[in-house]
Amino acid sequence: MMGKKVLIMPNLTRDNTLCLMEPLIRRLHSCACAILMDEKYAGRFTGVHFAPFDEQITGCDVIITVGGDGTILHSAKHAMQHQKPLLGINSGRLGYLAQLEPNEMEYLDRLADGDYTIENRMMLEMRVGSDPQLYYALNDVVIAKGGHARLVDLEILDGNGQPVGSYRADGLIFATPTGSTAYSLSAGGPIVDPVIDTIVLTPICPHSLYDRSILLSPRMQLNVRSKFVNNSDNIVVSVDGERIAGLDADRQVRIQKSERTVPFINFAEKTFTGILSKKLKSRGEGV
Repeated sequence: MMGKKVLIMPNLTRDNTLCLMEPLIRRLHSCACAILMDEKYAGRFTGVHFAPFDEQITGCDVIITVGGDGTILHSAKHAMQHQKPLLGINSGRLGYLAQLEPNEMEYLDRLADGDYTIENRMMLEMRVGSDPQLYYALNDVVIAKGGHARLVDLEILDGNGQPVGSYRADGLIFATPTGSTAYSLSAGGPIVDPVIDTIVLTPICPHSLYDRSILLSPRMQLNVRSKFVNNSDNIVVSVDGERIAGLDADRQVRIQKSERTVPFINFAEKTFTGILSKKLKSRGEGV
C-alpha cells in the first residue's frame, strides 16, 4: 500500500542522525510517502510537513524513530499511547531496539507497501504507594540504592501477600523480554525473546552466591518494599532509565504486566536472534 503518512522522530543531537535524514526523506518520497515532523524542526528539512506534535502523532500511519535505544524508548511511549506502528533506525551504538541499520534503507519500500508484520511488545506498569499515577516501562523498572555506597534490603510479595523473595543487593531490575538486553543483561540476566511474555527479575550485585535471575509469570503482581525503615532513605525507583520517585518506608512499589503494548514493525527475515547475533558480534561477542 502506497501513500503512508510517516512521522519521523529523530534525535538530532547525534551527528549520525543528521547524516541519515536526507537519504531517509528521499527514500520515503520515492515511495510516495507523506513525511510528517514536529514543528520544532521547521526549516531544517525540505519536503516535510511540519505541524504541532499532537496533530502529527494523531494523523500519522507509522512512526520512524532515528537514534539510539534511548530515542526509541522515548518514541515507544507515544506509539503505545496512540497505537501507532513503530520502526527504529539505529544511529547510536548497538541499538538493540532498532530494526534497521543505516545501510538498510531498502526496507522502507516494503514499509510503504505494507509488507511487514506487527509485533506487540509487552510492557510493565508501575505504581508507587497510593499514587494513582501509572508509569509504563518497555525496558525495565529498577529499584536501587541512590548515592550512598551501601546495600539495600528489599522484599517482594505477590498480589496475595505471599513472599516471592528477599534480597540484599544494590537493587533489583524488573525487565520485560525487550528489556532483557539492557540493564538486566549487564547485571547477569538472561536474554529473552520478545515474543515470550515473562517478567525478568534480576538482582544487582546481590550479597549472595545464590541470588540469580528468575523468570516470573506475566500474571503475577509484584509488590516491593524496603525491609527496614533506615534502609529506605536512599532507595530510588526508575522506569526506563528515568528517575520517578524515592521509596519511603511506608510505601511499596507495585509492578505487573500492562495490558498496553508497543506495536513494533517487523520484517520477516529480520529475526530477533539474527539481529541479536549481529549486535553481539559487533562488540566482539557471540550468541
